[in-house]
This record gives sequence, C-alpha cells and structure tokens, in this order.
Amino acid sequence: MYQSDTIAAIATSMNSAGIGIIRVSGDESVSIVDKIFRGKQKLSECDTHTISYGHIYDGDDVVDEVMVLIMRAPRSYTTEDTIEIDCHGGILVMKKILKLVLKAGARHAQPGEFTKRAFLNGRIDLSEAEAVMDIISSDSELALKNSIKQLSGSLLKMISEMRDSILFETAFIESALDD
Repeated sequence: MYQSDTIAAIATSMNSAGIGIIRVSGDESVSIVDKIFRGKQKLSECDTHTISYGHIYDGDDVVDEVMVLIMRAPRSYTTEDTIEIDCHGGILVMKKILKLVLKAGARHAQPGEFTKRAFLNGRIDLSEAEAVMDIISSDSELALKNSIKQLSGSLLKMISEMRDSILFETAFIESALDD
C-alpha cells in the first residue's frame, strides 16, 4: 500500500497565515501536481530539490500563485517523490488546492502518515518517529531539546551501547560456564 499510492495533506496549521503548504508524496506526486500546476516548465522536467514558480489552476481558472518544491526519491523525508506546494495561507485556498490534488489522483493522508512512510521506508527508526511526534507536541524548551536529541539518534546510540555491553557480558558469562 505504501509504495503504490500517493498521499496529500495540508502540512501547515489551518489558520490564516502568510504561507500555507500542501505536501504530496508517492510515486505519482509529480504527475498529479503537473495536472494542476502551470509554470515555465512541467514539473516532470525539473531537477530534484528545485523550486518552480507558477500558478495552480482549476480548469482555466487561476486558484493561487504558488512556488512548488520538488524532492525526488530517495532524497526526501519519506524517501518517495515529494512535492510541496507553497501557497498563500488562507484556509479556503489551502483547502481548494488540496481538493484539486485529491481530484487529480492523490488520496488524503492519515494523521502522521508521512512520518509512518519515512519509518516504513527505512528513513527513520521507531525512536526517531516518536521524536517527531514529541517535537510537534513539545510545550517547553526542555521537552523540545530532548526531542531534538532523540531525533538526532541519541536514544538509538545509548540503546546500541547498552546492547553491546550486555552481549559482551553474556558472552563472558557463557565462556566462564563452559570452563
């Protein structure tokens, strides 16, 4: 399922703001957004990790002026082709662009599904996936600092060191019992 479908969601808060982001991830993300985006060139012709300026269209009607970021697999958060549409941050315009992306062939992402895909695709481990959720829900500087450490692999490193130590001691005990 995770390799065969393309998901989309609004990645920013659903409040009026200067900028809103709609994220699209999956094998068909570039072709799906190409159906509604018009810029200097088609997104399928653009290099990875580039930004294209243009407009989102609903048929012949302009919906919004946007910038589109292209991140091709495996060099993205989910390790899949990923598109981010940076639009104006009005609630109505973000919902309208998301609706167009869904109509063009994506499905609505479940909460946390981008991080779930990053985990399932081997981009992050379980402790890092938990750290992402902790960063999002941090309500103090200390909690944020600890979550960032966990995201950078500090918990995995500590667990690996303890595992190595336990394996060493177990091997020592087993060899002593053999004697």
